[in-house]
Amino acid sequence: MVLTDSKALWASCLKYIRQNVAAEDYNRLFAFVTFEKFVVAERRLVLQVPNEYICEQIEQHFLEVLRIAIFNTFGKIRLDWDIVVVEGKKILVESPDGSVPYDIEQQLEHAPGEKVHKNLPPIDSQLNQHQTFRSFIEGDSNKLSRSIGLSIAEHPNTSQFNPMFVFGPSGCGKTHLVNAIGNRCKELYPAKRVLYVSARTFQTQYSTSTMQGRINDFIAFYQTIDMLIVDDVQEWVKATGTQDTFFHIFNHLHRNGRRIILVSDRAPVELEGMNKRLLTRFACGMTAEMEKPNYQLCVDILKRKIARDGLVVPDDVVQFIAKTANGSVREIEGVISSLLANSITYHCNIDMALVERVVKRAVKIDNMPLTVDDIIDRVSREYDVTPNAIKGRSRKKEVVLPRQLVMFLADKHTNIPATRIGKLVGSRDHSTVLHSIAKVEEQISTDKSFAMLVEKIEKLLQIKSSNNKKS
Repeated sequence: MVLTDSKALWASCLKYIRQNVAAEDYNRLFAFVTFEKFVVAERRLVLQVPNEYICEQIEQHFLEVLRIAIFNTFGKIRLDWDIVVVEGKKILVESPDGSVPYDIEQQLEHAPGEKVHKNLPPIDSQLNQHQTFRSFIEGDSNKLSRSIGLSIAEHPNTSQFNPMFVFGPSGCGKTHLVNAIGNRCKELYPAKRVLYVSARTFQTQYSTSTMQGRINDFIAFYQTIDMLIVDDVQEWVKATGTQDTFFHIFNHLHRNGRRIILVSDRAPVELEGMNKRLLTRFACGMTAEMEKPNYQLCVDILKRKIARDGLVVPDDVVQFIAKTANGSVREIEGVISSLLANSITYHCNIDMALVERVVKRAVKIDNMPLTVDDIIDRVSREYDVTPNAIKGRSRKKEVVLPRQLVMFLADKHTNIPATRIGKLVGSRDHSTVLHSIAKVEEQISTDKSFAMLVEKIEKLLQIKSSNNKKS
């Protein structure tokens, strides 16, 4: 049987397949299958495909149709797949932010049989240029992950720790670390094709490419990446199509020695709904856990960010933020940004009063320490006066008593010293605070209705006995 006869037979196979599968499936898969050769002596048919994805999809969903088509034309033979790079292929996929498309014309100058991409134009890495190892503060909670990440960045061509799977709670610095890895790699190896992409963006690109019949271009683009960083892979749970596609991209990159870095809020074994074969690959390299920064690391991070922004922040304010930031680098960043904005906008110093207001808005925390502003707000509501009046200089009875009650409750239910309480309640001195405390205690002991009101306010403030000020 001559070659031209074999090609004609394969054309007959395609005709049968086109008649027996949906047009969408034919255009998505079989349109990319080409005849390579038929070895008569071995009764072996070799078909060419641009990637493993097409091969596996056909074998999973259309193997019976393909088997019948081949048997009816070639008879009983053996089928082999040859996965090759198609020269001169134009790749068109959406950019990682889902907006402007990449338009990449591949210039492939490879030896016969070589299945790698060369001489490709540069791409936008989508890395955050500010998240580097120089700005990453090391502590006990991230020391191992940082050490491994730096090693990967400086030696990307080794097979050790590939893939790197980083997991940990929100705000522990995972995204900063993987961006630092990518930035360091680009610094040392400018020609490397490094790409950071969120799992959600990848999934959107996959869906768009599938709908537009460009799934093979999508896969081919990702197979050109030297270091692929995917953030928040837990979002792929139950997204089977995305998982299947990434499985093939992962295999190609891993087999060709490319770097893969994955980020999640949980360990691979906890990703219920994720394909088991993909989980196996996630766990086959280095799994690095990052924990929330402890108090001391939060202080160190705060001081670095404060110095970076040129702020002047008292030590007790730094300690307060570190204690209330939930061990979250992201929340610390938000608090510092808010303090900077307030300081510039209102030309004010950064003190405890300002920080308490900012932290209240920026930090979600169940056991947020009671602040003087909380007490002022509650007391002002009960007495129908404004917070400004309580902080003001008025000596009217309807304002003096609420003001004294605020100072009493602040002394009783916070760890703030009397001198600072005075400053927070209209810049009053230490003796005024002590006098106010004494007056309220006296009235509680002689006025039952007042004592009941104080008890009501304490309940409304949800003050727990464990928060009571130590004697």
